[in-house]
Amino acid sequence: MKFIATLATFILIHYCVVAQVKEAVNPIIFADVPDMAMIRVGDVYYMSSTTMHMSPGVPIMKSNDLVNWHLVNYAYDTLANVDELNLNNGKSTYGRGSWASSLRYHKGQYYVTTFAQTTGKTYIFTTKDIEKGPWKALSFKPSYHDHSLFFDDDGRVYMIYGAGKLKLLELDSDASGIKAGTVEQVIIENASAAAGTNIMLPSEGSQLFKINGKYYLFNIVWPKGGMRTVIIHRADKITGPYESKVALQDLGVAQGGLIDTPDGNWYAYLFRDYGAVGRIPYLVPVQWIDGWPVLGVDGKVPETLNLPENKTLIPGIVASDEFNRKDGERPLPLVWQWNHNPDNSLWSLTDRKGYLRLTTGRIDTSFFLARNTLTQRTIGPECTGITFMDVSNMKEGDFAGLALLQKKFGMVGVRYSNGIKSIVMVNAESGKPVDVESVALARNAVYLKTECNFRNLVDTADFFYSHDGKSWTRIGSQLHMAYTLPHFMGYRFGLFNYASRNIGGFADFDFFRIENRISGH
Repeated sequence: MKFIATLATFILIHYCVVAQVKEAVNPIIFADVPDMAMIRVGDVYYMSSTTMHMSPGVPIMKSNDLVNWHLVNYAYDTLANVDELNLNNGKSTYGRGSWASSLRYHKGQYYVTTFAQTTGKTYIFTTKDIEKGPWKALSFKPSYHDHSLFFDDDGRVYMIYGAGKLKLLELDSDASGIKAGTVEQVIIENASAAAGTNIMLPSEGSQLFKINGKYYLFNIVWPKGGMRTVIIHRADKITGPYESKVALQDLGVAQGGLIDTPDGNWYAYLFRDYGAVGRIPYLVPVQWIDGWPVLGVDGKVPETLNLPENKTLIPGIVASDEFNRKDGERPLPLVWQWNHNPDNSLWSLTDRKGYLRLTTGRIDTSFFLARNTLTQRTIGPECTGITFMDVSNMKEGDFAGLALLQKKFGMVGVRYSNGIKSIVMVNAESGKPVDVESVALARNAVYLKTECNFRNLVDTADFFYSHDGKSWTRIGSQLHMAYTLPHFMGYRFGLFNYASRNIGGFADFDFFRIENRISGH
């Protein structure tokens, strides 16, 4: 009997160890998904984010567990038809475009709002089906910075916005515009005050919530010599007066808001600046004490969470693409975004079945001003992007290949110059592009690869080429990647082709494949 009892105990312990549920790990998304706004509708979560100058814009993501997300839609295909967004006449809108969005669900309708310095407008997008659309779009001036849309219990609709000094406006009942006769009110004169007087970035990033009859306003502030900090303001009325306190100051994890689970647990969704990969989302547990949300575990951002474990970001946030399409499928999966507005007459997935064709339509002297660079996020801690390119139909002066897009970019591709096609690696970490190495290409096709290391902020990338896709040759120099404010975005893989002498040449990309190494995450 003693042996049987001992055996039973052993089996029970073994079963418990094997059956133990793994926990989620922060960051929940190791990729550039900043300025999140989040809602829960029933037991499903939706999240919007910022992609600025990219097209389509304002990505919508979905999750059933708060940890594992996948793209389901965008609020718009193109924001506006202006030179800055079209990369025309030497103009661009890097680092601008549409910024932090607000996401709401009210009486069966989804609302996504954003604002753009590029156009000087505030945008309201509405739909009854956030995953499939269609979206109704309207806009008005001016551009209300970092605003939070809010539907109050009495049927009135508001927008809180600003930096440092926070203001309130009332909208029409359907949020279609500013209510006639409304006057903006200053509801918090100095929203940074709780963080002291020596402030580098004044309080912004407003997100407003009403819980148990009280209003809670989340903001980010950045004290000089300190780190990005969460401030929460609380009031009994939307107009105030507000009392404020510092809610979290750890790892620079800040800017976001509150979300609850169906079983009554609360979390704050926030993000962290993490070098070249971009601004990456974190979840922080919340406890309610004396009517205040208390963030973190002993004031710290935990490494693990009592939530389902993280799965790969492939294919939900990034994805490989063989460029094969069946009838009824989207031309491009949601992971892809164009750098600025595309010229849809100059790219195709049907001219050559199973290939993405990028055709030149004008002369460009700069990679940054070239249209139709097709991009998707890089991901941490380490990732690899690979493509195979047919360059048979390039013209003199063309340059096509695989890039890592940011101000200090790197690229490997084929340049057709003086009757010779060469594999070229370009490194722009100095701020100016430099041809580091060039190797003559004796055939009309080549494999290209780049490897990124974001682990522990190493932020390096290496470039390779191959003739068989198996044996790889390093080319050029290592790129030391850096997140820069002029682009205000994490590094992105980019497939490109642009002309410097003749138009009409094209390059055919057979596939793009992304891999992620997450050990040590």
